[in-house]
Amino acid sequence: MSRGLPGPIDFRSLTRRHFLSSVGAGLGAMALGELLGGGGVHAAEAASASRLGQSAPLPPFTPHFAPKAKRVIVLHMAGSPPQHDLLDPKPALIPLDGQLCPESFLEGERFAFIKGHPKILASPYSFAPSGECGLEVSELLPHLSKIADDLCVVRSMHTDQFNHAPAQLFLYSGSPRLGRPSMGSWATWGLGSENRNLPGFVVLVSGGKTPSAGKSVWGSGFLPSVHQGVQCRSAGDPVLYVNDPPGIDRATRRRALDALAELNELEAERTGDPRTLERIEQYELAFRMQIAVPGVMDIAKEPPTVLAEYGASPGGASFANNCLLARRLVESGVRFVQLFDWGWDTHGTAPSDDIITQLPKKCRETDRPVAALVSDLKRRGLLEETLVLWTGEFGRTAMNEERNGSKYLGRDHHPHCYTIWMAGGGVKPGYTHGETDEFGSRIVRDAVHVHDLQATMLHLLGLDHTRLTYPFQGRGFRLTDVHGRVVPELIG
Repeated sequence: MSRGLPGPIDFRSLTRRHFLSSVGAGLGAMALGELLGGGGVHAAEAASASRLGQSAPLPPFTPHFAPKAKRVIVLHMAGSPPQHDLLDPKPALIPLDGQLCPESFLEGERFAFIKGHPKILASPYSFAPSGECGLEVSELLPHLSKIADDLCVVRSMHTDQFNHAPAQLFLYSGSPRLGRPSMGSWATWGLGSENRNLPGFVVLVSGGKTPSAGKSVWGSGFLPSVHQGVQCRSAGDPVLYVNDPPGIDRATRRRALDALAELNELEAERTGDPRTLERIEQYELAFRMQIAVPGVMDIAKEPPTVLAEYGASPGGASFANNCLLARRLVESGVRFVQLFDWGWDTHGTAPSDDIITQLPKKCRETDRPVAALVSDLKRRGLLEETLVLWTGEFGRTAMNEERNGSKYLGRDHHPHCYTIWMAGGGVKPGYTHGETDEFGSRIVRDAVHVHDLQATMLHLLGLDHTRLTYPFQGRGFRLTDVHGRVVPELIG
């Protein structure tokens, strides 16, 4: 005896107090959509709630308090830079170089790859005080040293994870497991977008590889899908599949979308599924992006002096191009821009991943454009309201990994301390926070956990991380889960 397919689920019948919601929230959401101008992401969510006659979880629409930052640019060095060689000098390692590390380094420790008793690895690079603040910067970062007085450096970051994928997920979603919304999704859900023709959350990738955690680090999780990051490309079509296929003009596409929207609205009325209405908004955004995105993504419009400042080259795909695009995107009203650059996993198994060949190569590729981005934002009056974060997912060990007897120099994963920096967006410039021990192995002062960083970034955007919650699976979820504190010392 065959069994028929189950009928469509009426999501409205699963919503508590549906009758009261349909009476009150629908008209309220319609009015709210009008107040919001009818064009933004939040207006779409309000309209969705009104169409369904239910009270959908809605974000605050405005900050909880006056924000210092309106937008964010994240520069993620995927694979994690070695703090000992860039921004946390440890001269005490020099006389111990090549000697067996202290036993205390090994007690209760788990390493990703180190076996046996590893040897101390001193940095082969020199450091010098930079700027009026005297920040010690590696010789590998000559351009960054010139903007030292704009940087807020945190040498006391730590995380719970010591492998790439879970550490990246933890940093951006607050959980090492799949399924949670990313930081950019939380920001755009909470604050909306400043440009209805562009995504509120854009992602750019370089280094020939996507992050170890995959696209989940810019996914929307259980938030409305319109808030997921949109990956753009600095070469070729900026967004895959957004252009009309051959033989389809814009008028034809408009008629097709109108017909599809009618069908989706009928389906939404029948089932009450809010995801159906989200799909309508995604189609509409894609239609608007066809006009807006090509102009924003065309760096050939920039003066030659600006291209040279970044080291950017129109028509190519590079981290330098992505930094310039990040400036153009925030200038056009994009709320959250996230750059991932792969190639920083310096284990020392070969020249392609050691600190003698690969690390200087990555610094040459990124140092100039990163410094140019901060300087360019400052020159244009954008830095004050744009928070820039430079980070990896964890730190590196003070010991040489020597995997399988390798003769190359490299460092293993290290979750207990690492260095990041921020600029603009209300952080304290020319300031260094926290301290690690003489080996750069443990934090000795002012530790900052990943959840603390998340809480502080949301605070700078005017959002209380304890109040920015979304109901899911029976409880309210937030980016910082049930942890995190704002670090007031980082705020200017």
